[in-house]
Amino acid sequence: MSSRLHLLAFALTLATSALAADRPPAVSLSKPNIVILYADDMGYGDLAIQNPDSKIRTPHLDQLARDGLRFTDAHSSSGVCTPSRYAMLTGRFHWRKFHGIVNSFGPSVFAAAELTLPELLKEKGYRTACIGKWHLGWNWDAIKRPGAKPDPKTGYAPADFDWTRPIPGGPREHGFDYYFGDDVPNFPPYAWFENDRVITVPSVPLTITPQTAEGNWEARPGPMTAGWDFHAVMPKLTARAISWIEEQQGRKDPFFLYFPFTSPHAPIVPSPEFAGKSKAGGYGDFVEQTDATVGRVLDALAANGFAENTIVIFSADNGPEHYAYPRIQNFSHRSAGPLRGVKRDLWEGGHRVPFIVRWPGVVSKGTVTDALLSQIDLMATLAAVIGHTLPADTAHDSHNLLPVWKSPATASPRRTIVHNTNANGYALRHDQWLFVATKTGAISKVPAWFDPANGYAAHQQPGELYDLSRDLAQRHNLHAEQPAKVAELQALLAQVREKGQIR
Repeated sequence: MSSRLHLLAFALTLATSALAADRPPAVSLSKPNIVILYADDMGYGDLAIQNPDSKIRTPHLDQLARDGLRFTDAHSSSGVCTPSRYAMLTGRFHWRKFHGIVNSFGPSVFAAAELTLPELLKEKGYRTACIGKWHLGWNWDAIKRPGAKPDPKTGYAPADFDWTRPIPGGPREHGFDYYFGDDVPNFPPYAWFENDRVITVPSVPLTITPQTAEGNWEARPGPMTAGWDFHAVMPKLTARAISWIEEQQGRKDPFFLYFPFTSPHAPIVPSPEFAGKSKAGGYGDFVEQTDATVGRVLDALAANGFAENTIVIFSADNGPEHYAYPRIQNFSHRSAGPLRGVKRDLWEGGHRVPFIVRWPGVVSKGTVTDALLSQIDLMATLAAVIGHTLPADTAHDSHNLLPVWKSPATASPRRTIVHNTNANGYALRHDQWLFVATKTGAISKVPAWFDPANGYAAHQQPGELYDLSRDLAQRHNLHAEQPAKVAELQALLAQVREKGQIR
């Protein structure tokens, strides 16, 4: 080697050593940190690595999948927001208790005695934080002024609440040491929350209706912080999540960060630096911003020495909003990928969602599994991870999928999921079969052009039956052809609803 090459090699060694010296050492803990990144209304086909025809780039999520395990048959509990979040944090099917979302100024969906995932982790010494969209209710009556009633058109007035008082019933009362967020991005109050208080006073009514990048505005009327900027919500949440991770430096106990995004839910308001970046319109831009947030969180974990001992889980609360239909026409992008249906629907597109797990040294890199999984299984799985025995009469429907995490070829202990979005419609997934126990799996309106353009025909059957191993797109209704299978699945659905999850 020439003296010049020797000098170059020496310089590179010095530079590498300097970078290593600047980076905090990996933090050694007896239990892994846990980070759940939870997108809002992101479809199965919005994750580029599982949609070869995607018009949206998701490089950070794709890399996360290459660094870990990707589930191709993972499901949220519901086709809408609140129920899926409740189910994931309790290990119980939401329909055992309720069906719909928490509306503006609605009460908490949790009973005081219900064990939640952060409470479980706190029992094993975890510090816990929720940063982002809560949408699980608060006790608003505690700060509501006597006689206050919402106007049918404008909602509550800012003066209807005493904003100086703490609000009971929120994240701090259900296992989280810390909360920061805006509660729900399109529901009042439009304000920043920290722990149990609103920290930016909602002093004016919502009056702004700016142009969204795609879809409708969808912001409900009610009190707003003066100067509230919908476009600034995700950037602020991202910055706060990163700063919270940085604050964990030097601590010896493990942490749990639940980061439920407000994106890409409507109003679709990507930050200016992401506008026009995708090939799928404003929604695509918002998904690319979502992906960038994932990248920033992963970078923060690495920069602070946490990457090697942190489980990172990425998923979404349900399928894409109905704007996914015109997105097919306008941009040739299918947010649900090969699946039928969108948000709210009983069909697969309503609840089959992206799901990735990265756990260095435990979960093999670049692995993919078709093992059946529900987000409610996180309760039992993470309990197994930390060596915690779930108390009796908790997490009634949760399965331990840790063996699948460690060996993706392992058969899933879950064979059955009951899908539900409202009290009038149920569907049952069992093995490769999807049984829709109502005439149609559609709850969101299907545009008139969609079915004939995509090979779907009307039927006169009282329900639907699909063999997903042969018909993932759910085009061939076998309800009339296989009455014995229909009867079998009807009986199983009744059994699960009455007696609990089949194990």
